[in-house]
Amino acid sequence: LDLAKAAEGLRLAGARLLGRADEAVPTVRVARGDLDLSVHTTGELRSARSAMIAAPAVAGTLQIVRLAPSGTPVKAGDLVVEFDPSEQEFTVEQSRSELEEAEQELVRSRAEAEVQAAEDQVALLKARFAVRRAQLDLAARDLLGAIEVRKNELTLEESERRLAQLEEDLKSKATSRRAAVAVLEAKRDKARLALAAAQQNIENMTLRSPIDGIVVLRPNVDASGGMFYSGMTLPDYRTGDLVWQGRLVAEVLDTSGIELQAKVDEADRANLEAGQAAEVRVDGLPGGVFTASVGTVSGAASRGFFDSESRRKFDTTLQLTAPDERLRAGLSASVVISGEQLKDVLYVPRQALFEEDGKPVVYARRGSGFVPTPVKVRFRSESRAVVEGVEAGAELALVEPGEGGKGARRRAPAGAAPGRGGAR
Repeated sequence: LDLAKAAEGLRLAGARLLGRADEAVPTVRVARGDLDLSVHTTGELRSARSAMIAAPAVAGTLQIVRLAPSGTPVKAGDLVVEFDPSEQEFTVEQSRSELEEAEQELVRSRAEAEVQAAEDQVALLKARFAVRRAQLDLAARDLLGAIEVRKNELTLEESERRLAQLEEDLKSKATSRRAAVAVLEAKRDKARLALAAAQQNIENMTLRSPIDGIVVLRPNVDASGGMFYSGMTLPDYRTGDLVWQGRLVAEVLDTSGIELQAKVDEADRANLEAGQAAEVRVDGLPGGVFTASVGTVSGAASRGFFDSESRRKFDTTLQLTAPDERLRAGLSASVVISGEQLKDVLYVPRQALFEEDGKPVVYARRGSGFVPTPVKVRFRSESRAVVEGVEAGAELALVEPGEGGKGARRRAPAGAAPGRGGAR
C-alpha cells in the first residue's frame, strides 16, 4: 500500500512538471477568416523633377560670390550661383595676347616665305639660263677645237647638275616653309581655342536655373577637410566658400510635381503592384489625408551603407493623385497601400513560422509535444501569413520548442524531428 501511494505521488509530481514544461511554450491557434494585405510604411516627399547646379569644370578652386538662399523661388534663367571670374579674366587676357602674337608671327612667316620663294625662282631662272648658254656654246663645236668642245661639254654637264640639284632643293625648301607656316597656324588655332575656352569659362561662372522651382542648397562636403563619419552634420554652401570643380552646390526642385519615395520590407514586396491605391498622411500637415497610387516598385533590394538591419528594403515610388500646394519636398509621411482582401483563409502569426531545411514549417501540438509540420505560405502581411497544410484551430508553438520547452521536445512522438529554423 505504501509503495502504491509513493508511485502515485511520483506520477502526479511528474505530471505537474510536464504541465509546467508545456506552459513554458507559448502557443496560438490557426484562425480562419478574412485578411487584409495592406502594406504600411513610411516615406519622404520629393520633387518628381529637379535640376542639379554643379560647379563648372574649371581647373583649380572656385569661390562663390553670389548664392541664392535655400527656399528661394526661381524662374527658368534666374541666377542661382555666381563664382569669382577673376582668374578666368586673367586667362582671357593672356590667351588674347598669345593669339595676337601667334597671328603676327604667322604674318611674318608668310611674308618671309613669299620673299624666299621669289628668290628661289630667280635662282632657278639663272640656273636654267646657264644650262641654255652652255647648250648654245656646245652647238658651235664644229668651229672650235677639241679642247674647247670638251670644256663646253663639261660646262653643260655641270650646269645641268646644278639645275637638277637646285630644283630638288627648292622642293625641300617649299615643304619646309609650308611646315613652318602650318606650325604657326596650329599655334594660332591653339591660342584661339584657349581664348574661346576662357571666355566660355567666364560665362560658366554664372549658373542659372534651367527650370522653375525652389532652390535647395547642398551640404559643403569639403567643410570638414575631407573627414566624414556617420551622423556628422555638414553646413550648406555659403557665399565665400571655395568649391572644387564638379561639386554639387544646389538643386532646383520643381514644385509642380511631387511624388513619394518609400521603402517596403522584402516580405511585403510580393503584395505590391503598380497602380495600387494608397493613403498618405504627411507628418507636417496633421489631419490631412492624400490619395496616391503605386508608380514603380524596384525589382532589386537596396540597403544603405550604414544600415544595420539584415532585411532588405525595396524602393517604391508613389504618385499623388491630387497634389496640394502645401506639400513640399523633404516632408516625411506615413503610407498605407491598399492590398488584396483575402476571404475565408487560414492564417497564423508570422512568429509561428519557422524554417527547416530551407522550407517553412510550424510546430503543431500532438499529444504532449510539438511536431514540425511543413506548410505552404501563400501570402504574407506585416504580422500574419496565409498558410496551407494545417487545420483551423490547430495549436501552434510561437517559439521553437527546443528553446522554450525542452520537456515538450523530449515528449514529442518518435520520428518527430526538431525544428532548426528561427522565427521569422
